[in-house]
Amino acid sequence: MIDVKPLRYFVTLAETRHFGRAAARLNLSQPPLSRQLAALEASLGVTLIERSPRSVTLTAAGERFYADAKALLASLEQAVSNARAAAHGEAGKLEIGFTMCSAYSVVPGYARAFGASYPEVDLKLREVVSNDLAAQLLAGQIDAAIMFPTVPDKSLATRTVLTEPLCVALSRSHPRARARRLKIAQLAGEPFVLALEEVAPSLRATILEHCRSGGFEPDIRFEVQLQQTVLSLVDEGVGVALVPSSMRKAQLAGVVFRPLADAPLIEQVLAWSPANRNPCLARFLELA
Repeated sequence: MIDVKPLRYFVTLAETRHFGRAAARLNLSQPPLSRQLAALEASLGVTLIERSPRSVTLTAAGERFYADAKALLASLEQAVSNARAAAHGEAGKLEIGFTMCSAYSVVPGYARAFGASYPEVDLKLREVVSNDLAAQLLAGQIDAAIMFPTVPDKSLATRTVLTEPLCVALSRSHPRARARRLKIAQLAGEPFVLALEEVAPSLRATILEHCRSGGFEPDIRFEVQLQQTVLSLVDEGVGVALVPSSMRKAQLAGVVFRPLADAPLIEQVLAWSPANRNPCLARFLELA
């Protein structure tokens, strides 16, 4: 490792222009200081200082070396600070995958709070189809994911971060659009728009189970990947949908959202691999 002690001694002497004051600031006696600086000059092969009984004067080489040495020490201090920040998760890179639903609920708040607390961390947010998130976690492509619950995997840890009810999404022109609240039985016979089973199995299962509790099997006309596509089709009046309440924030002009009586609750979870040693992940988990 580079010994920067002589550089610190020289910079201190250059700033004080006096061996006694420099030695006092460095908490050592003058003879060791003088020997260190003489050795530094010998190693460089140039004279840095001109000595006199009362003061020290820098040579042209000394003035140049002082500027460079001071900049080098500042860079070294910054490097040490950066390394410590990275080790404690206060700097570095963190990649979070999320579903579209969480973009309308917890993701904006997490991004804002984490960015404010750890501005030196390069936070990357990646919207991913729900069924791909667990695979990307296990492959190490992302550090954490906000998603619907999936089949438990012992390789992943999860924590519930949001529980919300389903609501009904209807075209503004739908006959039931003016209802203040709807019961699931009132949607019997309606064409439904649902997410594909492989995309969001827990969400789809909850919707199907609730329809059956109302005494009917839903007439599934369209199966899509994204909740935004679900709402786009509802906007066109081709079907109705049960969606997480946070999707109200999508605010499509032709879609109205109505509360659902006895609405089932759905969860979104934060998932990560305990084997992930990214220090920034630990900071994110603390915040979340």
